Amino acid sequence: MEKHTDIFKIIGLNVKAYRKKAGLTQQQLADKFLGDRSKISDIEHGKEDFMLSTLLDIADGLGVDVKKFFMPIKED
Repeated sequence: MEKHTDIFKIIGLNVKAYRKKAGLTQQQLADKFLGDRSKISDIEHGKEDFMLSTLLDIADGLGVDVKKFFMPIKED
């Protein structure tokens, strides 16, 4: 995973930003498909090496196109 650290961090920051935009807690998002809040926390902090299906589930849970998770966050 080390050589992919930057992309995991970008994905994590985007998951967190879109989760907050949706007004959901980590637990509320986890309850939609995982049930494990710590997994969401690990993903948001770039610590979790996850399957694509997990990322697709998160995107569905947030109503976001999964492609948006791979783009650096634009500062307003």
